[in-house]
Amino acid sequence: MSSSHAVQADPAAARSVDDAILDAAAELVVHAGLRRTQLAEIARRAGVSRPTVYRRWPDVRAVIGALLTREIHATQAQVVRAGDDRESVVAWVVEVAIRVRDHAVLGALLRSDADVLLEYVVERLGTSQRGLLDALREAVELGQRHGSIRPGEPTELATMVLLIAQSTVQSHRMVAQLLPEAAWRRELATALNGYLTP
Repeated sequence: MSSSHAVQADPAAARSVDDAILDAAAELVVHAGLRRTQLAEIARRAGVSRPTVYRRWPDVRAVIGALLTREIHATQAQVVRAGDDRESVVAWVVEVAIRVRDHAVLGALLRSDADVLLEYVVERLGTSQRGLLDALREAVELGQRHGSIRPGEPTELATMVLLIAQSTVQSHRMVAQLLPEAAWRRELATALNGYLTP
């Protein structure tokens, strides 16, 4: 049979299988914990075979990486910046940070043991963090054009904003008694405004 007669895979169907696998992984991470999330159980819950999962991702770590990317991207997409000024950029960063912090799957990953947290969040700059950095760099550039964000190389400023927000999210539970919710939001905004003000 020539390639012109070959049946092409339906991208929507492939995407729904990917989502089913990632949904199953999310359910396991939330209810069983990351250490107990196994590829065979992901496949069973997704209603697919193990080879179907392996064709997409080589192991559980890769599945979790894809899940992390999908959930952070979706969370970021839910928050719309009100404007290009510094205050709007800071309010947007704080709201995304809150949603990441309170997200069931992302929260479960943050509560995982230190080795897992180091691998997925601290030791490497993953796809999800690169996506956040791209959005932050764009926001910094717009704020600089507006005149409300200080001069500086936008990627460098965006990287520091990511580090400030990320460490604040990661440390939230540790300091919850010292920084109640309203204070946590206020102080994160104050730190970001202080860093970005011309």
